[in-house]
Amino acid sequence: MSATAHPATGMSLMRRRALGVAAAVLACVLIWVLGRIAGVDYTVTNPGQPAMDVGVGSVVIFSLVASLVGWAALIALERFTSRATAIWTALAVVVALLSLLPLAGSEADGSTKLTLGAMHLAVAAVLIALLPARNR
Repeated sequence: MSATAHPATGMSLMRRRALGVAAAVLACVLIWVLGRIAGVDYTVTNPGQPAMDVGVGSVVIFSLVASLVGWAALIALERFTSRATAIWTALAVVVALLSLLPLAGSEADGSTKLTLGAMHLAVAAVLIALLPARNR
């Protein structure tokens, strides 16, 4: 895809995508902070592993990496198919739903699972809204 500006917004596709990644990370951090204020513990235990506290640093790193992988996947699809947006959106929804599965198998209280799940879905929602090229 070209980096030319969108006529209505003057914003290049690359810049909009970079802002989308930043917005996805920021959404997760905001959810984490609101959860912490509300008293969410963020302690998660997986079978056979010690308890882990999900800190804001982990939230930033994982949401950033997931967002960048999503962006790279979209770019790859755009190079090989004219239906990149539809395929990528379907994949993004499936990946977002699959990302919730580990929460079901982990030991954590309900508020922790709910807040972490909201973070997963927030990344997907922001990226689905902002990463694909829009018809002009």
